[in-house]
Amino acid sequence: MSKRLQILLDDAEIAAVRDDARRNGMTVSEWVRQALRSQRKKSSDAEPARKLAAVRAAARHAFPSADIDQMLTEIERGYLTP
Repeated sequence: MSKRLQILLDDAEIAAVRDDARRNGMTVSEWVRQALRSQRKKSSDAEPARKLAAVRAAARHAFPSADIDQMLTEIERGYLTP
């Protein structure tokens, strides 16, 4: 099922879009659909890269850590103190 999307553009923007669509041999509607698809793909492609960069940055640091059993014991002990 298709849905309609309405956007408002000023005269200069719509003229530029029409020119781009005409140069590419397509309708304004098709040009806009392709532009939206391209932007969505670019956004979704960037997300894994951004997350991976964050993990790699975190892995470069050396933070103090304890054995998991010791950490859980200390956490539980903290719950019991007022």
